[in-house]
Amino acid sequence: MKIKNLKNLRSQITALYLQSNNCIKMEIRRDVFQAIADPTRRAILGLVALGAMTPGAIAANFDSSRQTISKHIQILQECELLTQQQSGREIHYHFNAQKMKEIADWVEPYRRMWEGRMDAIDELLTDMQTKKNQKITNNLKTNRDEQTNLSLLMV
Repeated sequence: MKIKNLKNLRSQITALYLQSNNCIKMEIRRDVFQAIADPTRRAILGLVALGAMTPGAIAANFDSSRQTISKHIQILQECELLTQQQSGREIHYHFNAQKMKEIADWVEPYRRMWEGRMDAIDELLTDMQTKKNQKITNNLKTNRDEQTNLSLLMV
């Protein structure tokens, strides 16, 4: 009798916990960067960017099951990277260039920052190589001069 009550109490506590933390009503919010991190989803975006496609036409380009491709399409749609348009019995997916522009706009300051840093490193390495080459050239001249002086002394 006690075990049954304990199980009942445990399920009631779990239900209260889930309700208090809104776990029951919680919706999954997709992150656009997680969506484009997957190579299959990037390939889907590349295909659909060329022109609207049905799910079957998209799936035909992959070795994965249609169900797997449908899940990828769903994720891209939740991130608003793809939009769907019903055309009779068929659904066509379209590339949302505006959403990709938003991503590119967000990434742009970081790209410029890293490009600036890489240019600075490139300049530093070029300067170091130039100084090294000048030092080698100077050492060669010094060695030649010393050899010339030595040969003059021997004569």
